[in-house]
Amino acid sequence: MRTLRISKAQINPTVGDLAGNRDKIIDGIRKAKKLGADIVAFPEMAVTGYPSEDLLLKPQFVKDNLRTLREIQKATPDIVAVVGFVDRQEFLYNAAAVLYKGTKAYVYHKIMLPNYGVFDEYRYFRPGGRYPLVTVRGVVVGVNICEDIWFREGPTRSQALAGAEVIVNINASPYHKSKGMERHLMLTERARENDVVISYTNTVGGQDELVFDGQSMVIDRTGRLMAMAKQFEEELLTVDLRLPDRVKTVAEESRFVSVDRVVLSDSPGPKKKPLPPLRKIEKPLSQCEEVYRALVLGTRDYLRKTGFSTAVIGLSGGVDSALVAAIATEALGKEHVVGVFMPSQFSSRESREDAFGLAKNLGIRIHEIPIKDTFESYLRTLRGIFAKTRQDVTEENLQARIRGNLLMALSNKFGWLVLTTGNKSEMSAGYATLYGDMAGGFAVIKDVPKTMVYDICRCVNRLAGRTIVPRRVMTKAPTAELRPNQKDSDSLPIYPVLDPILKAYVEDDREFGEMLKMGFDRKTVERVIRLVDTSEYKRRQAPPGVKITPRGLGKDRRFPITNRYRSY
Repeated sequence: MRTLRISKAQINPTVGDLAGNRDKIIDGIRKAKKLGADIVAFPEMAVTGYPSEDLLLKPQFVKDNLRTLREIQKATPDIVAVVGFVDRQEFLYNAAAVLYKGTKAYVYHKIMLPNYGVFDEYRYFRPGGRYPLVTVRGVVVGVNICEDIWFREGPTRSQALAGAEVIVNINASPYHKSKGMERHLMLTERARENDVVISYTNTVGGQDELVFDGQSMVIDRTGRLMAMAKQFEEELLTVDLRLPDRVKTVAEESRFVSVDRVVLSDSPGPKKKPLPPLRKIEKPLSQCEEVYRALVLGTRDYLRKTGFSTAVIGLSGGVDSALVAAIATEALGKEHVVGVFMPSQFSSRESREDAFGLAKNLGIRIHEIPIKDTFESYLRTLRGIFAKTRQDVTEENLQARIRGNLLMALSNKFGWLVLTTGNKSEMSAGYATLYGDMAGGFAVIKDVPKTMVYDICRCVNRLAGRTIVPRRVMTKAPTAELRPNQKDSDSLPIYPVLDPILKAYVEDDREFGEMLKMGFDRKTVERVIRLVDTSEYKRRQAPPGVKITPRGLGKDRRFPITNRYRSY
């Protein structure tokens, strides 16, 4: 029986922080070496951070990333490190360096480049064409990157047929709800059908709209999950792989003209101290808790990585701002969250009680800045040009824009980042005010449908073991309180009807006829489609927000603003 000790360094890199990423990688190498690991694997593009987007078009950035890799390789005495970086030859490549004893023993170029959803890899990279097999401690290891392992007939298959016993796959695989289960099922299939052990290393952390959830894992040849790293946290997961004393059957050598064989160490290493027992694989989080933790991590990293320490939120007494405040408090700490209640003549007593009750439950500061006088001043200023017109949505939007101005003033004065509170249902249907409630630096729940907002609020209270979001906030009818007796349902279908239509149209690209067969009223479906299509110009001007569904409203969905096509 042969043993290979392998570490998965699930780290949280920052795009462009080459020195900081280098230090994380070197620290991971040292810790893995101390544990006696033979191989330590880091995430895809760990040196640069992922996705680096158009930084990759800057020659100096690519050059600096190569210099940083050279600094990292000096820290690999008697351990093999697989490190994601950007390689430059005639073209750019998404690459994995195999570092050993201070040298760059091999460089693999990713073959299957994703170009859908949030991925734009063909914009920057060329695909590779060669498959490495690296012998470490007498074990044949295939190295590949992220998308390479998703294809049944992809690089993993070729490497297994050529003799690989272990596949080291490094990733920057973004989160969306239930993505972890999808990955696990896929990796189980790859391990079984190729008779290989799979070591899967994923990155963790927030990067603009994306959240990476980690969950690095090891799957044995039978498809059994041997170990899994924590979700949403950095971790160094180290596992002993025990492989039979046999030579895996290898097909005719001439078939594998694209395989490169590199022998780094052909004999077993010295006897190692046993590792501590592996932590019991944790029970999967419930969907609402998983989404909540993704939102917390995305918010924390967005502020931390962009240099902000404190967030300010307009608290209306409603469910959306309550959830955003709860997320921000969990992410940043109560001393770094400020709430602002800005009542008008249309604000109810209950809204004030609920906003202040929420702030008390969270332990955050709250300020009250009434806007009644400011609103009336605006109306007086516009009285002449608005003469002989009726009050309409214009006056409602003025109130939202006054609030947006006040929040931005606080941001400018104190250096606080404004967190907007619009949800996916509102953003999809355009039920939001440009330069008003859309004004801010980060849209925390931009990809969270309204019906899910309620689910997560209940989850927040359950996880805390006490009331954080006041019960009335979750039971009263949603309202913007911009005119007397206003309800969201005056302008939109009720959310239990709206959200399934939006999912079908925005996320699933269902045809009009298919949506009617789902049982929705024709006029309602037509109305929702019209609202979504005509509101694209608003979404283009919205701040980024955490992506938690398979198709968010940012880079995932790119529709023209000037667009006369209608699907009904």
